[in-house]
Amino acid sequence: MTTYAPKVSNAWNLFTYVMFTIAAVMMAGGIWSLEASFSAKGYYAMAALMLVYTTAALSKALRDKEEAERIYNKLEDARTERLLAEASGKAPL
Repeated sequence: MTTYAPKVSNAWNLFTYVMFTIAAVMMAGGIWSLEASFSAKGYYAMAALMLVYTTAALSKALRDKEEAERIYNKLEDARTERLLAEASGKAPL
């Protein structure tokens, strides 16, 4: 079996951090310059923070699900290899 190695470049990580920072600054600037009451600005700010949090939580949940499936598949592969080795008369690895 092979081990999984993530293929994420440093350039991609830098790009995502920079784009997140730009988006957060633009959102904050938009809320700050909005001609609305303080409570309306607070509502929009809380909605923006909640959106950021739920996006991160959703990304983590999807990644965790994919990793769990990968571990499950590795266990199934190991069981299959052991079964095949026993059936062929060879010692399992």
